[in-house]
Amino acid sequence: MTGPYTLAVDAMGGDKAPDMVVHGLDFAAERHPSARFLLIGDETRLNALLAKHKRARAACTVRHAAEVITSEMKPTAALRSRKSSMRLAVDAVAKGEAAGLVSAGNTGALLALGKIIIKTLPGIERPAMAAIGPSARGDVVMLDLGANVHCDVRNLVEFAVMGDVFARTVLGLTAPTIGLLNVGSEDLKGDDTVRDAAEILRNSHIGPQFHGFVEGHDIAAGTTDVVVTDGFTGNVALKTGEGALKLIGQFMKQVFTSGLIAKFAYLLVRPGMDRLREWLDPRRYNGAVMVGLNGVVVKSHGGTDAQGFAHAVDVAMDMVTHRFNDRIREDLARIGLDKRSPAEKNGRDRKAAGAKPEAAKAISIGEPAGAAVTGGTSQPGSSDDTHLATA
Repeated sequence: MTGPYTLAVDAMGGDKAPDMVVHGLDFAAERHPSARFLLIGDETRLNALLAKHKRARAACTVRHAAEVITSEMKPTAALRSRKSSMRLAVDAVAKGEAAGLVSAGNTGALLALGKIIIKTLPGIERPAMAAIGPSARGDVVMLDLGANVHCDVRNLVEFAVMGDVFARTVLGLTAPTIGLLNVGSEDLKGDDTVRDAAEILRNSHIGPQFHGFVEGHDIAAGTTDVVVTDGFTGNVALKTGEGALKLIGQFMKQVFTSGLIAKFAYLLVRPGMDRLREWLDPRRYNGAVMVGLNGVVVKSHGGTDAQGFAHAVDVAMDMVTHRFNDRIREDLARIGLDKRSPAEKNGRDRKAAGAKPEAAKAISIGEPAGAAVTGGTSQPGSSDDTHLATA
């Protein structure tokens, strides 16, 4: 089998790789019979595993990689590992051999490699990490989840555009609602960055979908389909949500094992508990997407199992099939702004508020990177966290 391949797969990334990866591809090959995978890793081990999984064997071509990027490896060291399974998967996307890639490996390394080797889409200043989570009204998309600790106005607007396309592509929504995470829902709350980003979004082509500001509790409530924030806040919110779910699970276990009556009560509610467990199964939400790169890059949780990895492959397949990056390019072209800041267009006098005149710089999403305000200082890939994807 020769390229182009649908997806390149880092077979050596993840706590249980490569067994989990090959088993997951066996599930994925059944759901996507036309997909072709470039499986990269230890050739001897992979061929032995493929012999046990016929569907995966028929869909995969193995490419040997002599090195592995470990979970402890710093992004700078990962960049020097040119023969690792992750690097070769990234190279395959950059060279056009594959339309996208899936890896359960080191998050910081994958983001750094993607940023430097695959590069960002034209007009995108920084990539962001997006993922799907549960809410009271259905699935919700959230970004950024840790790629950019500091964000400026341009970054947040770009994230909103990419989140909109992500929700339409992966969730199948025709007009997803979008909210900016803030300390309050009132228009005057927050700093200039979120207020200016909100003003740009209200006046853009996705203005009718823009709900305005949302608070932390709105994430679980499902107030909007897409929640946009900076990477620091998004990662804290993600980890807080994960911790809350674990705590609730522990409490429920204590309640239903506290005595004979409690155990009998569990038998009565078990069908409902099974449905709840299925609804909140972290494997259903596995697969964080590094949106904004010039190729599809999906990060699977490092500790997932074969079913969870197969779901990450599903996410990547959806994005490739529905031309995710092409739709981002089209939407970015529609948000071309003039040279005035949102405040100036509304006639608001920043000088009266004590703001410096240079703070009213223009932001044009259609301009090349560097033409916009660049308040953020963090470098994508600087995170050493290897489990940023939803657990």
